[in-house]
Amino acid sequence: MKVSDILRVKGNTLYTVTPDEPLAKAVEVMSEKDIGSLVVMEHGDLVGMLTFREVIQALQKNGGSVGTMLVRKAMDDAPLTCTLETDMDEVRRMMLNQHARYMPVMDRRMLMGVISFYDVAKAVVDSQNFENKLLKAYIRDWPEQSESA
Repeated sequence: MKVSDILRVKGNTLYTVTPDEPLAKAVEVMSEKDIGSLVVMEHGDLVGMLTFREVIQALQKNGGSVGTMLVRKAMDDAPLTCTLETDMDEVRRMMLNQHARYMPVMDRRMLMGVISFYDVAKAVVDSQNFENKLLKAYIRDWPEQSESA
């Protein structure tokens, strides 16, 4: 299974923000859309990720308020990325090793979507359920062995 399989099922709705937007506006968008991340884009290029982790860290550093802080000051400016062709086992390994909950999917320099750890886990469970159904059908339809040998 590849990342493209997840995006095909999930869709590729993207929510972005620029690095010079107020962090408060980004938090508002995340809350309104009920999402845990925003891709930070500047001049058509991926320049960072803003997740609830970075927002919480910014709140802690700023005494519980985002104040006039810009997204640029809070974002992860070196986010982990993958491609449409990245294998799911590799994505899981990368996300686990880096404690990443969200990963932009790139095709060269073009942003194709974002996958979450939830998306990856769901794909794995769905795949296992499908395999289990196939195995049960195979066993159920297996011709009975003749007792006369």
